[in-house]
Amino acid sequence: MNHIQGPAIFLAQFVGNAAPFNTLAGLAGWAAGHGYVGVQMPTTVPAEIFDLALAAESADYCDEVKGVLASHGLVLTELSTHLQGQLVAVHPAYDLPMDGFAPAELRGKPAERTAWAVAQMKLAARASSRLGLSAHATFSGALAWPYLYPWPQRPAGLVEAAFAELGKRWLPILDAFDAEGVDVCYEVHPGEDLCDGASYERFLAEVRQHPRACLLYDPSHFVLQQLDYLDYIDLYHSRIKAFHVKDAEFRPNGRQGVYGGFESWVNRAGRFRSLGDGQVDFAAIFSKLTQYGYRGWAVLEWECCIKHPEQGAAEGAPFIARHLIEVAERAFDDFAASGADAAAIGRMLGLGAG
Repeated sequence: MNHIQGPAIFLAQFVGNAAPFNTLAGLAGWAAGHGYVGVQMPTTVPAEIFDLALAAESADYCDEVKGVLASHGLVLTELSTHLQGQLVAVHPAYDLPMDGFAPAELRGKPAERTAWAVAQMKLAARASSRLGLSAHATFSGALAWPYLYPWPQRPAGLVEAAFAELGKRWLPILDAFDAEGVDVCYEVHPGEDLCDGASYERFLAEVRQHPRACLLYDPSHFVLQQLDYLDYIDLYHSRIKAFHVKDAEFRPNGRQGVYGGFESWVNRAGRFRSLGDGQVDFAAIFSKLTQYGYRGWAVLEWECCIKHPEQGAAEGAPFIARHLIEVAERAFDDFAASGADAAAIGRMLGLGAG
């Protein structure tokens, strides 16, 4: 068994216009000051924080990024293209809100926006390789999501056609990551066609069980949809290559359940919470991931509708550190070993006596 690495933090929720959140050095110093040893990097941030295109082409720039982080005792854990991955496949009903994830000149141009997103993903493959990373965090995008609930009745073949198209769009991207030796880790998430284990299996079938079509494990989303997040690890542990440590709670009542009744985050039955404030059994999760030999990082993704982000970040590193497991080098009952040899074992089983 291997050690989980951490604690690390996803920077997406903390990038801002004011110091220390507006430069790479500032963010690095802030994260290190809270006790983190790794950072997961969003790639739609200002260039002064991270330049994806430059990282894809320049080893010197990648060394510079790693050097800035190393000067604060940090390493880069993964790059994230959640927003670009979302744009690989967009149902027309979501064109307007999704346009906000693309450059301004592409808004209102769905085909050009998709082409840009695919190009971004391929840049991320090269950048990840240059940075010495083995895993990459992203979303799948969605064509079938508006039809998740089967009413009105879905016409025969609709879901199959949607996943066939999704697989067709992702196969060249997966091949590009494979050429660079990097796993694509899809965060199974509402709003994506990869929204649970069953939909992930549909996707795997369409991409011919591609070895790079892996998973980012985030139990918080499974709490909100009442999916067994521990059994999920048993089912898919061989594909889990990234891990967001995020808490959540689900408290249904007579007014709303998993769909949330269109309420705001603070008023929903299912809410994301800071670490330790929700219902996720992280002791069991860290135990299972360690049992199955997960080698990647434990990365805080802070999202909470109540607690201040600075408090959540400050509490996150020690929370993760407390859950990291030092793997035992020998069995706990070795002290009581019998020392029996093969002959003794045979006698114990009554073999060879007659």
